[in-house]
Amino acid sequence: MALTRLKRERTVDAVYHALKDAILNAVLRPGERLDAADLAAKLDVSLTPVRQAVHLLAAEGLVEVRPRSGTFVAGVSPSDVRETFDVRCALECLAAELAVDRITREQLRRMRELLKRMARPVRSRADQREHESCNSEFHLLLIEAGGNRRLRELYESLHAHIQIARIHAADEQWPVRLAQEAREHRAILSALEARDLPRLIEALRRHISRARDSLLTAIESRQARAGANGPSG
Repeated sequence: MALTRLKRERTVDAVYHALKDAILNAVLRPGERLDAADLAAKLDVSLTPVRQAVHLLAAEGLVEVRPRSGTFVAGVSPSDVRETFDVRCALECLAAELAVDRITREQLRRMRELLKRMARPVRSRADQREHESCNSEFHLLLIEAGGNRRLRELYESLHAHIQIARIHAADEQWPVRLAQEAREHRAILSALEARDLPRLIEALRRHISRARDSLLTAIESRQARAGANGPSG
């Protein structure tokens, strides 16, 4: 595990962001045990800011503190994914109602640019990270266009859990779904450009439902394989 060393004078915020980035970029994997002393040594800080940062991450649900067992990067279950995507759908549809008459030409131009970047072939892990970054920005632009600060804060908190679910559920079928994802994104952008709210809501619901079902299938498949490979009774 490689984490960037931090200067001693930096605060708990720096440790928090370093650990959160490591979780969201799969440097720290779902289910991995977190040892505060080990993290402090790798980040070159004292134990106190690490413990405080872990406490903040636990409050966000990104890590789990298990009594008498330790602290672990949060995993995901099928019920977690369903609940997260239910909330995501509600937030994005609300943002759509606000954004459909407010989105600017510059925001639409940026969304078109992101679609072009996401159309590039994904051949490596670096390509995948670039694609996921563009995907996240595409949806955040819709949230921002709504102009509601509280809505954005809620969405950003939820988005971390969506990223963890994607990491946890990564499977070999992911590249196959890119063409379908591209069609869904084009439908969302087309409805935005036309200022057509009913079509936009329909496109968002279809896209989010498909993404949810894909993640559920991958997670359930992984869990089934793990169960099959586990010790027999």
